[in-house]
Amino acid sequence: MGVNLRDIVPKTTVKLKDLSRKSIAIDAYNALYQFLAIIRQPDGTPLKDGSGRVTSHLSGLLYRTSNLVEIGIKPIYVFDGVPPALKETEIKRRMKVKREALVKYERAVKEGKIEKARMYAQATSHLKDYMADDSKRLLTLMGIPWVQAPSEGEAQAAHMVKRGNADYCASQDYDSLLFGAPKFVRNVTISGRRKLPKKKVYVEVVPEVVELEQVLKECGITYEQIIDVGILIGTDFNPEGVKGLGPKTALKLIKEHGNIENVLPHLKNAEFPVEPQRIREIFLHPKVTDNYTIDWRKADVEGVIDFICRERDFSENRVRKALEKMRIGTEKLKGKTTLERWFG
Repeated sequence: MGVNLRDIVPKTTVKLKDLSRKSIAIDAYNALYQFLAIIRQPDGTPLKDGSGRVTSHLSGLLYRTSNLVEIGIKPIYVFDGVPPALKETEIKRRMKVKREALVKYERAVKEGKIEKARMYAQATSHLKDYMADDSKRLLTLMGIPWVQAPSEGEAQAAHMVKRGNADYCASQDYDSLLFGAPKFVRNVTISGRRKLPKKKVYVEVVPEVVELEQVLKECGITYEQIIDVGILIGTDFNPEGVKGLGPKTALKLIKEHGNIENVLPHLKNAEFPVEPQRIREIFLHPKVTDNYTIDWRKADVEGVIDFICRERDFSENRVRKALEKMRIGTEKLKGKTTLERWFG
């Protein structure tokens, strides 16, 4: 779900090429779920190899990453670890939604309603253990660094930006702000032309840069208070929030009363089963690690081919072209002759 701060957060629209020469710590699970949802057959079936293993995530990871590197962006993928205990409710809610979507998908397929089938199929996306392992293997062969977070990937990515190990973190959710990311960017892994759900309308999805300092200044609040705004409307650790409360009203209340504890007495029938301070602690003091190495290397072209072409049935011609795009784009940008020198 993620916290929905869209209506109160100022953002700057940019082009992908504007992020050239920048390193971006990408929420890996967030990106993989996008690939699993979007990269499908017309009837909603995900891409699979000859053994029936889903490969949509690998397709998105290869081709999207090659596009980013081609224009000079240095991606770092950050993988989730063990989720906080308070996230259990949200995880169960997501699984329930997926089960319900699967039933609707199967019904739509039987009825021959292809458009509806595809829509419901996107909501059934489930990241299995082998998908994360395959993704890490592919990234290693491509020479792209990845980091294993002890808990929330967004928290780890935000921590890396704060340490100066990345220029931005990237995710579709606004949780990055609550984890204190100085700068984060949305729509990095899904920018381009996209069809609106349930409509025969296409829109251009472009990257959006959000800066924490600017958000706090324009909203007129502190970092701790933006966390309280998020908690009021609902986060992954208290999905319900206060029923019927949107971000604008939550912001107004926090500015008037200072914090959640002072706001609650002014709300009628407000149910808040989780102690706010427990949720604050997750954002203020998340489990992160400094034990990681960021090292961009030259792609092992033949290793990539052996893995996703010979083991996962990808087109060798297309894969070689993607890897060549990475090589040529990097050389052109840097004016150097080898990937080793650029990544070094």
